[in-house]
Amino acid sequence: AAAAGSGGALSPPGATRPPAASKWVRLNVGGTYFVSTRQTLCREPKSFLCRLCCQDGPELGSDKDETGAYLIDRDPTYFGPILNYLRHGKLIINKELAEEGVLEEAEFYNIASLVRLVKERIRDNENRTSQGPVKHVYRVLQCQEEELTQMVSTMSDGWKFEQLISIGSSYNYGNEDQAEFLCVVSRELNNSTNGIVKEPSEKAKV
Repeated sequence: AAAAGSGGALSPPGATRPPAASKWVRLNVGGTYFVSTRQTLCREPKSFLCRLCCQDGPELGSDKDETGAYLIDRDPTYFGPILNYLRHGKLIINKELAEEGVLEEAEFYNIASLVRLVKERIRDNENRTSQGPVKHVYRVLQCQEEELTQMVSTMSDGWKFEQLISIGSSYNYGNEDQAEFLCVVSRELNNSTNGIVKEPSEKAKV
């Protein structure tokens, strides 16, 4: 393997390259190529990548492929977040990637600060999904018998019918009594839009 500063992955033995070219490193991770700088890869001095690219020596058995790229037998899918973290110091994981997979790679590459970040992210997600029973907000709507159909059909998204309670007749129009009802509806608290309920009719009371 070429010594650091003589071109590394990009310079064949004995070749002379401009100094600027020596800063670039080519990696073959599980068959997928990545290109980065030695400065980026050595951001974490104790990491596997720093030892591989900045302390190139026999201790790691740094095999290279026919293009001169360092061979790393790991899943390239999870290498992107690893490399981007070294580039800008932020943990960015696409939704389709499992955080546990990124954690496994961070541990393999021995990037302690990234391991802590991923573990915190996983712990936060677990806390959000295990906060006990789902909390609900309830609303009681008062309406007349003739308004029941309209009330149910115009109920806002997310609200669920719970119970219908008859409270007898409170009004008398002509010769017909109008039955009055209390309708109980609920909605998950975390999906509530500031507790605002769309009232199904002018005579509904919250």
